[in-house]
Amino acid sequence: MIEVKKVYKTFQNATVLSNIDLQIEKGSIFGLLGSNGAGKTTLLKLIAGLYKQDRGDILIDKKPVFENEDIKQRFIFLTDIPYFFPHYTIKQMANFYENIYPSFSRERFQTLQDVFDLDLKQKIYRLSKGVQRQVAFWLAFSAMPELLILDEPFDGLDPVMRKKMKNIIIQDVAAREMTVIVSSHNLQEVEDISDHIGILHKGELLIKRNLDDLKSNIHKVQIAFQGSVPSEMLQQLQIVYQEQRGSVHLFIVKGNADEFSSYIKSFKPLLFDLLPLTLEEIFIYEMGEKGYAIENILI
Repeated sequence: MIEVKKVYKTFQNATVLSNIDLQIEKGSIFGLLGSNGAGKTTLLKLIAGLYKQDRGDILIDKKPVFENEDIKQRFIFLTDIPYFFPHYTIKQMANFYENIYPSFSRERFQTLQDVFDLDLKQKIYRLSKGVQRQVAFWLAFSAMPELLILDEPFDGLDPVMRKKMKNIIIQDVAAREMTVIVSSHNLQEVEDISDHIGILHKGELLIKRNLDDLKSNIHKVQIAFQGSVPSEMLQQLQIVYQEQRGSVHLFIVKGNADEFSSYIKSFKPLLFDLLPLTLEEIFIYEMGEKGYAIENILI
């Protein structure tokens, strides 16, 4: 559905994005991660057609998105700071969305009122940040978009409402094959709903993988030996990170778990544990391998 081909973007002679290649299939949820200033929001705005790339192509269903009204009527972009017209009530904003988006469903808007439990006559600017975020989701879901682009979407929502929003997103993906792009510093939120992951760093896309494949290629290993760890064993492992905690050695290892587990066990360790990694840990170690200091990663 979405194709980003050899895209570059600069601002005031500073390169923000460089040679970005990305394909996102219809009905998938793509999680966009990256260090601060990596270019995540810029990439989202390019895909949404708010910015025009300097070089390359951005296509939705084989058509350029920039200044393409027909394409833009089919998606919603929820920015990190939702915008509403000054002094508009929730009902007035719903009427505006209904006029702009042909797919807007008044029936769904009314159904979702039970989820959000908000007074339609309330002026949005008087609501708290978290409740304004709820209104933005309410309007977006009612517009029934084919593509939903989310930039820090759950900021300000309480845990119960976060869960509700994620459930509705997953339901829409399953029922309508809605495509979702979500960027967030809360990696747990991204991990909860995403099936594909991309990691940006200094304007370059370092990784674009199926989440399950990404998790299957990097592992946490705890090992202890009677003496020191055999150096010949370490030479054959693709070690991303290591530390020692007393007599126990911790390694982050890339590769096939069955293969290197069998290899390590051939050296007869006193202790061997293969532990799962969270997406947060994978992100930290992948970024560390690329030379980004772990202490600078804010998540």
